[in-house]
Amino acid sequence: MKFFLLLSVIVFCWAQYAPHTKTGRTSIVHLFEWRWVDIALECERYLAPKGFGGVQISPPSENAVITDPSRPWWERYQPVSYKLCTRSGNESEFKDMVTRCNNVGVRIYVDAVINHMTGSGVSAGTSSTCGSYFNPGTRDFPAVPYSGWDFNDEKCNTGNGEIKSYDVAYQVRDCRLVGLLDLALAKDYVRSTVAEYLNRLIDIGVAGFRIDASKHMWPGDIKAVLDKLHNLNTSWFPEGSRPFIYQEVIDLGGETITSSDYFGNGRVTEFKYGVKLGTVLRKWSGEKMAYLKNWGEGWGFMPSDRALVFVDNHDNQRGHGAGGASILTFWDARLYKMGVGFMLAHPYGFTRVMSSYHWPRHFEDGKDVNDWVGPPNNNGVIKEVTINPDTTCGNGWVCEHRWRQIRNMVIFRNVVDGQPFTNWWDNGSNQVAFGRGNKGFIVFNNDDWALSATLQTGLPPGTYCDVISGDKIGDNCTGIEINVSCDAIGFCWAQYDPHVKSGRTSIVHLFEWRWVDIALECERYLAPKGFGGVQVSPPSENAVITDPSRPWWERYQPVSYKLCTRSGNENEFKDMVTRCNNVGVSDLKFPLNT
Repeated sequence: MKFFLLLSVIVFCWAQYAPHTKTGRTSIVHLFEWRWVDIALECERYLAPKGFGGVQISPPSENAVITDPSRPWWERYQPVSYKLCTRSGNESEFKDMVTRCNNVGVRIYVDAVINHMTGSGVSAGTSSTCGSYFNPGTRDFPAVPYSGWDFNDEKCNTGNGEIKSYDVAYQVRDCRLVGLLDLALAKDYVRSTVAEYLNRLIDIGVAGFRIDASKHMWPGDIKAVLDKLHNLNTSWFPEGSRPFIYQEVIDLGGETITSSDYFGNGRVTEFKYGVKLGTVLRKWSGEKMAYLKNWGEGWGFMPSDRALVFVDNHDNQRGHGAGGASILTFWDARLYKMGVGFMLAHPYGFTRVMSSYHWPRHFEDGKDVNDWVGPPNNNGVIKEVTINPDTTCGNGWVCEHRWRQIRNMVIFRNVVDGQPFTNWWDNGSNQVAFGRGNKGFIVFNNDDWALSATLQTGLPPGTYCDVISGDKIGDNCTGIEINVSCDAIGFCWAQYDPHVKSGRTSIVHLFEWRWVDIALECERYLAPKGFGGVQVSPPSENAVITDPSRPWWERYQPVSYKLCTRSGNENEFKDMVTRCNNVGVSDLKFPLNT
């Protein structure tokens, strides 16, 4: 079985656009609100072996402890000092994480909150993650130290100090963002203090920074800070390497401030990416996947070599930031896997995968009133990320990066890195396919009917493993195997053709029906009414779950491949298949575990 590895050395001529990932690794993951000890373990046991290039971590600087609401995720974005002490861990644990991840070739990128300190309305005291005293009312942050001279209160002329109009650049950059005390980055003392914090992190071994709220800082002020930064630690990086920079700038168009204002400092987050891709996959506003042929700059996005791209992030998966209802998240698992798969297959931008935690969503008047909820915890202490026997995560952690389809597409992107975008095909609707040179090929079907086509792939003849439906383990494939002959998918007709009887175009899922009842239904109703086939529940022997009592999902916990379930035994299964086929209801299927 053929599996091509692309070996390449990428030489970047520009300073702060290179992520410094290990050769052959092309994507990073945001392990949102994870503890440092868990990230260190994940680098060693999963991220390095699966080809992930790096981790974006939550802000490591000391923050205010917010109790109303109780310990929200956004308290991490209200710093009170630059001590490395948060609910993710202390300075020793942080250093250990950076070292262990670097030692296995997984880089660390820090979410740097340098635009502001805590909110103006937070009470004075020592309610912070390291116990440092601070007083927002008097602008006193002695653990830094910052005082009233170090904030932009005198520069903002909106009356209340808050941003009133995003059409006025000075307001966006000199006034308070939702009450957060805006640092005076035009002053050399503030610039030097921020740079000192970032340099500590660089010397520890981090590879770069996500600059939070970059839109709310003047590009020249950011540059002045970046110019003060050290080169990366030569224990893990070539001499003279500059930190990777990607700046959070929400630019959906129509405002005075644009992403291009920040290109001189490093890459920029391309928020249009997730917004537009979600709209296409949800089929809103007449959008179709067929329109994705010129995806990227052709859709009005920034240049690929300046873009940090993602399907969702920690803000907009909760309805914050940019994107609104079109954003795909783990709550929309099928479309989300398709969206992340498309991102990782397509060559545009530098890709970041999201890894989330569950929270109790509850919508009132269209708003999730629980969008503030922090990570899984016991009385404010973040829970360990536990790993289930099937390699998924427990303890309330979603871990999308461990979903088979996403993990395998990270590997796919590594293999096809540097290959051209080729052999586009679409059906004019929501079935599309494309290749990446002679290294990989991918097919998407977001229509409500089967895909049947012979496709040019650009791949050398041979047998290939579909890494969406399964895994490639050594020379074996647990998913669908596809034969490529004469530069086309010879197995396409078997893989994409549902084999329904001529004139029949749809199938039905008879969920949890008995085999004897399905046989009767084929004869008495489905065949006369023109149904093409039946999807049946899993026929393999499964565990009997008693707490709760016999749930539907016990069918998805196999213990053997014997044809023996509560739907019936092997003889009944065979009789059902025969009787349904005899009346032309022949597309009997059961779901593969995803």
